[in-house]
Amino acid sequence: MCGIVGYIGARNVKDVVVGGLAKLEYRGYDSAGIAVIDEGNIQVVKSVGRLANLEDKLASMEISGQAAIGHTRWATHGKPSDENAHPHQDCSGRFAIVHNGIVENYLSLREELIAAGHQFNSETDTEVVAHLIEELYNGDLFQTMIEVGKRIRGAYALVVLAKDHPDEIIAMRKASPMIIGLGENENFVASDIPAILEYTRDIYVMEDGEMAVLTTAGVECFTMDGEPVHKEVYKVTWDAVSAERGGYPHFMLKEIHEQPRAVRDTLRGRIAEDFSRVQLDELKLDDAFMKAVDRIHIIACGTSWHAGLVGKAVIESYARIPVDVEIASEYRYRRPLFTPNTLVIVISQSGETADTLAALREVKRQGRRVLAITNVVGSSAEREADDVIITWAGPEIAVASTKAYTTQLIALYLLGIKMAHVRGEIGDDKVRELLKGLEDLPQATEQVLDTAPQLERFAQRYVDTMDTFFIGRSLDYSVAMEGALKLKEISYIHAEAYAAGELKHGTLALITEGVPVIALATQPDLYEKTVSNIVEVKARGAFVLGMTWIGNEDLEKTVDEVIYLPKTLPELAPILAVIPLQLLAYYAAVARGNDVDKPRNLAKSVTVE
Repeated sequence: MCGIVGYIGARNVKDVVVGGLAKLEYRGYDSAGIAVIDEGNIQVVKSVGRLANLEDKLASMEISGQAAIGHTRWATHGKPSDENAHPHQDCSGRFAIVHNGIVENYLSLREELIAAGHQFNSETDTEVVAHLIEELYNGDLFQTMIEVGKRIRGAYALVVLAKDHPDEIIAMRKASPMIIGLGENENFVASDIPAILEYTRDIYVMEDGEMAVLTTAGVECFTMDGEPVHKEVYKVTWDAVSAERGGYPHFMLKEIHEQPRAVRDTLRGRIAEDFSRVQLDELKLDDAFMKAVDRIHIIACGTSWHAGLVGKAVIESYARIPVDVEIASEYRYRRPLFTPNTLVIVISQSGETADTLAALREVKRQGRRVLAITNVVGSSAEREADDVIITWAGPEIAVASTKAYTTQLIALYLLGIKMAHVRGEIGDDKVRELLKGLEDLPQATEQVLDTAPQLERFAQRYVDTMDTFFIGRSLDYSVAMEGALKLKEISYIHAEAYAAGELKHGTLALITEGVPVIALATQPDLYEKTVSNIVEVKARGAFVLGMTWIGNEDLEKTVDEVIYLPKTLPELAPILAVIPLQLLAYYAAVARGNDVDKPRNLAKSVTVE
């Protein structure tokens, strides 16, 4: 998830593009760059770090021209560095490109282009596109980009400048967002509306498989095959602040709604086309080590720790490896026991969580192998671990984690399935069943988001409640803990999660008349037992909001209200079940007038112990 801005027109191109990037820095902030066609040459300036570093470089430079493109990066391939920052160029310097997304077949293209004599300067997947343009260029930039589109696979929003075509910018979109801004004798392209709202409110929303040619005279849109496409002008009515959040009132709600995309991106390229295997090509862990692993420690904090609890269940169930899930702040003080073949997994959205890094370093000091699951390329966790699985959630701005959690679960599912398959604990048929189930999750998460109005009504009804309880069994209990944390941290309502079977061992004393209880019942093997526990709290006067799968209307006989989830494999239910709980927390916080994105006493990344 990166930010792209392009401009062609008579304004100061540096001011337009850099100003637009500032509005998109929420989409990525590990490096930034700009390319301008200036006096017949393409001038590229870029810098690692925040956009301010690029602005400092540009302050003393005279840059002019009528066409420019810019980029603010959220790294996926290659650490944050000047070399890996966009824009990228070909060997000749005739082309410059910026890119948001992932080129899945970049390795094979890179090998092909190196064999043809091209020299690469970065570690990115993006640079292969610049060299591919150079390789395929036939004097017609538009036709060349059609051919490029046939060669690359994956998700991308691409914007291209060419030295020999100073009067045009070409943009292409496949599964990554892109909009076109329409002006008078000027036009704009960007990843998101905030970048251009200062200059125009008339836009085209590019659809998947479309490309556009921008000149000062106008914008023409086409299919990837070059067939003209008629576009309707969309007039933006949001204010600038709302536009930065994509029209959503808060970043948290925006990020909840980004989960279908985040799940899709984290799965992309990691499942074989025939669903026969998991493809975690980035791992150095070989099959021999995976077969030898006899114990796993998962170390994390907060929401990431809750993801680890789900990971434990998945790995133990399928790979048949004992798993301990540890709170990072406690782990390194308790002299943990290792075997020679212990694998330690650390989970951190930012990759900079102080307690998690301290545990990681202690484990490394003792000579154990560490795999990091993180959302940030170039973070300390990514650099210091032996192996890493990047979750492609994109930047998460709200303090309360949502899409980071669901993508951490995806990473753990992929790892657990791969290890189980390598160890021979599950066969090919089960692998296909699980991977097909994962592949269906993005669409299912979109369906779950339709429960928002029901949860908003529920939250408003209980806006003044003092206590709320979450119950569930097995995987539902792990998700219940995450739901309780979300409600506490942004609504400030006291919330607790309990294993439903433990209620009669003391916690039933807390259930009083009218107290809200959220009961998760997504695990078929434990459904009847969960219903029995729901009956227990109902008998004490609780108002129960149940959650189960579509088609199980039987639950309505036991609870006061039901949230229905699309059917999926029971072991994958946590991905879907957590989303209504995120929405419940969000709407409760809004109803209470809280600062949703910045709850009191909390910070996004806990970088001190």
